[in-house]
Amino acid sequence: MIAEKIKTNQGSEGVILKVPHPNPEVPDKPVRRHFTAEYKLRILTLADACTEAGSLGALLRREGLYASNLNTWRHQRERGILSGLTPKKRGRKESVRDPLVAENEKLRRENERLTNRLKQTEIIIDVQKKVSQILGIPLASPEDGGTD
Repeated sequence: MIAEKIKTNQGSEGVILKVPHPNPEVPDKPVRRHFTAEYKLRILTLADACTEAGSLGALLRREGLYASNLNTWRHQRERGILSGLTPKKRGRKESVRDPLVAENEKLRRENERLTNRLKQTEIIIDVQKKVSQILGIPLASPEDGGTD
């Protein structure tokens, strides 16, 4: 509030209070409200203490809440889900992975890598055999321990 002194026609001084007007523009992106567990429990205790007619509605208007908020919070409190009273991370939930599944995937990848390496080694050996045949160089075989 802004106070401004003025003089009246009779020569006395007066004070006029000017109240700034709120911004009528709507924000581009609405902000989602998050309530802490302490706030929810405090509002629930205040709501439970409301016995007079209209006092619960006045509490909800003052806090900017809906009756559905109270219903949800009461159900959470009755089930004893304290973690339900804290805001949860939005989006996809992380699935709990079984360590055997992770190990199985790791072994499959390693098996695939070794299989590819074996194929590559067999190709190299075939090429060496063909080159030795072309050049007439005998290769040592593992059975006789010597040359062909």
